[in-house]
Amino acid sequence: MCLGIPMKIVRLDGQEGEVEAGHLRRRANFSLLKEVRMGEYVLVHAGFAIERVKEKEARATLKMLKDVGYSG
Repeated sequence: MCLGIPMKIVRLDGQEGEVEAGHLRRRANFSLLKEVRMGEYVLVHAGFAIERVKEKEARATLKMLKDVGYSG
C-alpha cells in the first residue's frame, strides 16, 4: 500500500527542498505544484509534492496516522 503523507515545507531550493512530519525529514520535489512556500503543507508521495493541504487537515491526518501506529 502506498500513502501520501502530509508534510510541512521547511526548506526550498528551486524545485526541490525539505519537508517534515513529526521527527521525519525528507527531500521532496515540488515541480508538480506552482509557487510553493515555506511553512505550507503538501501531500508527499514517492518524493513528490502532489497537492497542497490545509494545515488543519494535515494535522488531523498526521494525528490519525500516529494513533494507528504509523511512524513513517
